[in-house]
Amino acid sequence: MARKRFDDSNCSVARALNEVGDWWSLLIVLHAMYGTRRFVDFQQQLGIAKNILCDRLAKLVDNEVLRKVDVGEHGSRFEYRLTEKGRDLFPVVVALRQWGDKWNPSPDGQPLDLRDRDSGQPIQPVTVQNTQGQPLSIRDVFVPSDEDKPLDEAQG
Repeated sequence: MARKRFDDSNCSVARALNEVGDWWSLLIVLHAMYGTRRFVDFQQQLGIAKNILCDRLAKLVDNEVLRKVDVGEHGSRFEYRLTEKGRDLFPVVVALRQWGDKWNPSPDGQPLDLRDRDSGQPIQPVTVQNTQGQPLSIRDVFVPSDEDKPLDEAQG
């Protein structure tokens, strides 16, 4: 059974899921953010089958989330590097990790410790903010076509 695609959907979340919506793809992106570059390193760190890794890397390259770079060491050798589009997933991945730390913590209970490189201080939780920088909840936003309802009550 073929997976449904959302190329023509008006929903930007659905269209984004076309490109990075399976767990292997997001884990590959996460490891690329950690600095993993080579096929064998992705395979070793993720414990992913070669055929699945090959497929996901090809899709991430096709979708311009990663680029495949010939580094030409000892014959043909390639590395995978994040594109600007891939790097723009950073706040998404951080938000997902923070959500996971809260709602599905690791067995040892230790959340990810991300720190600002310049100050050494822990980073703040990812939030949705208004133009003045104040945090917003789901009840504080609306879809303009359905102005009277908060997002969690809007249809569609």
